[in-house]
Amino acid sequence: MCQHQPTCPSAEATDRDAARVLACFPEQGWSLLCNGVILFEDTGELLPDGRTIAPHRGPARHALVA
Repeated sequence: MCQHQPTCPSAEATDRDAARVLACFPEQGWSLLCNGVILFEDTGELLPDGRTIAPHRGPARHALVA
């Protein structure tokens, strides 16, 4: 569990990518975030429960609503 203050967003949160990086492997193209999410260089994600999030480059989703 996250020990940072303020606490990092959970893996279920829409801003889950904002969690701190625990381990970074740029030569392999991925990073492990504090919330257990594996973030890939192409913006795809692997969630701790095994679900995948397709790459989502472009404007932030919340910016499209405005």
